[in-house]
Amino acid sequence: MLTPVDDGVSVVVCTTCRAPDAGDGAALAAALHAVRAGDPTLYGVAVHGMACLFACRDACTVHLRAPGKIAYVLGRFVPGTAAARAILDYARAYAASEDGEVAFADWPEGVKGHFITRTPPPSFIVE
Repeated sequence: MLTPVDDGVSVVVCTTCRAPDAGDGAALAAALHAVRAGDPTLYGVAVHGMACLFACRDACTVHLRAPGKIAYVLGRFVPGTAAARAILDYARAYAASEDGEVAFADWPEGVKGHFITRTPPPSFIVE
């Protein structure tokens, strides 16, 4: 069942991920909420939990999205403050971008190597 949420930049975190020896999606969701709550510069980035993003081999996963922007799925995180901070710092740069592309030099170290997919917004392709 679909549940409507506000449009805007959001990090959708899989709450059912289970990574062997690394933790689970619920722990990553809790860390994302805690980091966001403690940093007013992140209030423009929503954090939503969702059961199963179907990226089980790459747990723990998040989907970064915004209307009219390229979307990304990132995974293989160890839940905790460091991962949450890196994800949300990237999300802040993503929010400031015109089309969702963030220059590699601006990527937080903690997201490098964690990208799984990028998808164009409806009615677009990426060239």
